Amino acid sequence: MTRHAIVVIDMLNDFANPKGALYCEGAGRITKNLQALFKWVRARNAEGKNDIQLVHIQEAHRKNDADFRVRPVHAVDGTWGSDFIQELYPEGDEYRIKKRRHSSFAHTDLDLYLREENIDTVVVTGTWTNVCVRATATDALAKGYKVISLTDGIDSKTPEMHESGLRDLSIFTKLMTIAEYQEAWEKGLDPWEGGAGDPENKVK
Repeated sequence: MTRHAIVVIDMLNDFANPKGALYCEGAGRITKNLQALFKWVRARNAEGKNDIQLVHIQEAHRKNDADFRVRPVHAVDGTWGSDFIQELYPEGDEYRIKKRRHSSFAHTDLDLYLREENIDTVVVTGTWTNVCVRATATDALAKGYKVISLTDGIDSKTPEMHESGLRDLSIFTKLMTIAEYQEAWEKGLDPWEGGAGDPENKVK
C-alpha cells in the first residue's frame, strides 16, 4: 500500500509573516489551504490511518551561513524568523527537520526518516515554488521517490516565479490541487497514478 509524506517547506515567520526578513507574498496565499490540508491529515491520523504523514521543514541557518553570501540574512536558528508560523505549527509527534540549504534532503535525515517509515511518495508544499520546493522535489526524484506537487499548496514571491516553478515541476512530478489529492484518497486511489511528469516531452 502506498504511503505518503506531505513535506511542508519553510512556512516560517521570515518567509510567511509580512514582518519577516525574506517575506514571500505567496506564503500568505496558501496558508488557509494548508490549514485545511493539515486538519484533514490529522483527522485521518486520529482515526488510526497512518498512510499520510506531515513532515515540517524548518530552515535554520547558522549565524554566518554561506547562504548569506547570496541572500539576505534570514531564518537564523533559534530566532523568531526561523520558527513556524502559528497557523501551521507542528503538533504532537509530527516530524520536524531543520535544513540549511534549499533542498530538504541536503545534509538532513529526511531520506532516512522516509525510508524508516516505508514512505514511497513525497508530496511537496510550502515556499518558494521555484527555489526550495523545486530543489526538494528534484532530490526526492533522484532518490527514487514518486513526487506530487500540490499546486495550491505551494507558492512563491511573485505569480511569475510560481508559474515558472510549476512548469519545471510538471516535467518530473504530478501536479494536483489539494482537493484532487484528497478526492483520490477518499476514492481509495493512489493520487500519484495516472499522469505524473512529462513522459511525452510536451512541456514548453
